[in-house]
Amino acid sequence: MEKEYINIICIFKEAIDYLKINHMKKYIFSILVLVFVTNSLQAQENFTGSNPYAKSIFFELGGPGLASVNYDMRFNNTGKGLGFRAGIGGVAPYLTTFPLGLNYIASRDNKNFFEFGAGLTVISANADESGLFSGTFGHTTLGYRLQPKDGGFTFRASLNPVFVSEGVFPFYAGFGFGWKF
Repeated sequence: MEKEYINIICIFKEAIDYLKINHMKKYIFSILVLVFVTNSLQAQENFTGSNPYAKSIFFELGGPGLASVNYDMRFNNTGKGLGFRAGIGGVAPYLTTFPLGLNYIASRDNKNFFEFGAGLTVISANADESGLFSGTFGHTTLGYRLQPKDGGFTFRASLNPVFVSEGVFPFYAGFGFGWKF
């Protein structure tokens, strides 16, 4: 039994070492997984015949993920209100970011939204030969979101103050575009 655990640990260690060397493959694999999950969710929607929750995939430059691909979804069937975002980004091969957050969007016309939220971004960086660095930072979001009620092209622009142990960086911003379904 102990040999099996040691073998499994060795396999995981080899996989992690391989991924450290091949950062671009890791990004491509992560994007493919995100696309597969999204297509699975879309297939489930088509099967049931309705899509009660607003979902979107978007690319964001700046913002909590630096340069990231994200998934966003509402927790209710109104298309507004409380939701979450999760993504992967960074700058290959040196930095990988995983922005996570809760957000709230409000609108009078179900097309132009005010967004505010907060979250945490997990960072993994390979600064030099000494190995990997990892850490986290907090962030808030105050922004505008153009998001059609029945799906289609989306645009967003936001101010994202960043909170780290050294202090607050209040003037960090981002913008993004994507697709709501």
